[in-house]
Amino acid sequence: MNIGILSFAHMHAYSYAAVLAQLEDVHLTVVADDDEERGRMAAQQWGAAYFRDYQRALREPLDAVIVTSENARHAEMVVAAFDAGMHVLVEKPIATSVADGMRMVDAADAAHCILQVAFPMRFNVPIAAVKKQIDRGSLGKVLAINGTNRGQNPGGWFVDPALAGGGAIMDHTVHVVDLMRWYTGAEVREVYAEVGRRFYDIPTDDAGLLSLEFDNGVIAGHDPSWSRPQGIFPTWGDVTLEVVGTERVARVDAYAQHVMEYSARVGHAVHRGWGDDPDALMIKSFIDACRHGRKPLVTGLDGVRATEVALFAYESARLGRPVRLR
Repeated sequence: MNIGILSFAHMHAYSYAAVLAQLEDVHLTVVADDDEERGRMAAQQWGAAYFRDYQRALREPLDAVIVTSENARHAEMVVAAFDAGMHVLVEKPIATSVADGMRMVDAADAAHCILQVAFPMRFNVPIAAVKKQIDRGSLGKVLAINGTNRGQNPGGWFVDPALAGGGAIMDHTVHVVDLMRWYTGAEVREVYAEVGRRFYDIPTDDAGLLSLEFDNGVIAGHDPSWSRPQGIFPTWGDVTLEVVGTERVARVDAYAQHVMEYSARVGHAVHRGWGDDPDALMIKSFIDACRHGRKPLVTGLDGVRATEVALFAYESARLGRPVRLR
């Protein structure tokens, strides 16, 4: 398979490119990026052809593309890729509006192509183990979930509302809401959110707390804040979930498989992970779906529903009250 990456604006593009380089019979052949220096360096690193214009890149013989541009540019690139007959893996959040997300879903259906959203946490082995326990009924009936996806402020375009569509709420809510939807098989019915700036002098939010009610009665809480101090904290952040059932409670830390390195040279503790790589498992799953025409584990509609919750969280904060999604 020949794969292209459209934009290296998102840091996850580098992880995905590294995974592609390790796969047999898969080739990263094209890099498109309107930042010429960044694009040329990435293309050179992985032996790909470079194009400044992604539309020109889509005329190359590609089977699929990975879209890792700024959030606000996802829709135009994804729809163009479907017009060219290519499968797409798009970085989260799928879009900055529900309308753009649905436009991408409809374009995938019309082109009979695969649209997968980059939610690698579904492929994290400890996270998936809890899903299996829930499906087996080991926890009983799920009553409540509490989740965190706290991290550091990534800066750059991530704090530009026009390009990112929001701040920490948009960046991190979608990951854990997707897992909650996956665990419960239900949709968020109502959200109440406190959103603000507590850590950085930036034009977007960097902190928030969400209270969610699902249409099957499950209640949930979530902290998606950029609350980890930069430069000294040993890791970028976390993904944790506590699932309360009528029979048992399950607690999972997606990145607990690690050792801590204390180095005088570095000057602070360093988190060294040794567990499975969810990015690699996600990319392999996407390639498999493309090759065999299978429905991906994470669909475009999954991406839309998670983004919808983030957008309604902002609306709740603006109004100062809970808002209903459906």
